[in-house]
Amino acid sequence: MTKRLILMLVACVLVFGGIFAYKAVGNHFMNQFFDNMPAPTATVTATTVSTHPWREQQTTIGSFAAINETQLTTEANGIVRDILFDNAAPVKKGQLLLTLDASVDQAELRRLESVAELAQLELRRYQRLYRDKNVSESELKRKESEAKQANAAVDSQQARIAQKSLTAPFDGIIGIRKVSLGQLIAPGSVVATLTSVDPIHLDFTLPEQQLSTLRDGQTVSATITAQPDKTFTGTVTAISPVVTKSSRSVNIQATFDNPDAILRSGMFARVSLDQGEETQNVLLAPQTAIQFNPYGNAVFVIQEQDDALTVQQRFVQTSDRRGDMIVIEDGLESGDRIVTSGLLKLRNGSKVKISDNQRVQPSENLDPNVVNQ
Repeated sequence: MTKRLILMLVACVLVFGGIFAYKAVGNHFMNQFFDNMPAPTATVTATTVSTHPWREQQTTIGSFAAINETQLTTEANGIVRDILFDNAAPVKKGQLLLTLDASVDQAELRRLESVAELAQLELRRYQRLYRDKNVSESELKRKESEAKQANAAVDSQQARIAQKSLTAPFDGIIGIRKVSLGQLIAPGSVVATLTSVDPIHLDFTLPEQQLSTLRDGQTVSATITAQPDKTFTGTVTAISPVVTKSSRSVNIQATFDNPDAILRSGMFARVSLDQGEETQNVLLAPQTAIQFNPYGNAVFVIQEQDDALTVQQRFVQTSDRRGDMIVIEDGLESGDRIVTSGLLKLRNGSKVKISDNQRVQPSENLDPNVVNQ
């Protein structure tokens, strides 16, 4: 019995030992094959680092706002008699826009004018009598008061009639009317919105850290989605004296000339604020070429080795960004060739092939315009 047990154990050891030995030898040769297998050549895009003129800019977003914008309302109630403007038409200051029916008020005005005329006749008669010592001074004063009251009543009625007419308070473009002929409207009813268009304000904010670089008259550039290929230029005209506590930002207002009324109140704008003079010898690289890591930013520099192109990772120090480009402070020199796409499949010493397909070449624009598809 003991001999059989020993034979069985020896057989198990031989069988399982053979299996494990076969597996170990196979893994050894497999690992040796993969370790010695040449790495495939990666296809990438590349660019040459060069120097460009650079002006420090602060970018943000903002909204255009009209210098004057108001909802035109009536001061009196009445029935709309005349509408004297077209929808979305330019109007001038003082232009008559709307009138209400004032026939009853006109009749009352004529009555009050007659009363005032009679009071003036009585006053002149009492003045002659006073010169002849036929009436007392108090009687003359009473007639003077009656004449003034009559004239004041005329002025009050004329003002009441004027409230039945609506005029433009400033030059601008009127909106779509909200009343119709024959409509009975109450005091305060909105007739239309009047908006001034030239010039126009641009409101935006910047962090409080930028306060030291802000000044009145500073040049501001803005682009809008309605015309992405056009840049509008204005100047800073107001800087808020307080900083918003919740956001630690300061409100800024710039003024833009707008003779063609292209810029409209409420439009979204991308804002660029110049903050210095142009400087030379600033190295620029596409942002797609940078590997942004917690331990430092890096690029892959292309080198020629044994008639082949290889890459070597190099850490760089970056600063300002604008558009597709980023400033390289340290780590590269002008003329260095770096990889701009395909970074995830690279490591030190990897062989690369540079693609000549321009359609896959990343953009290198300082002021890109993204077109909605």
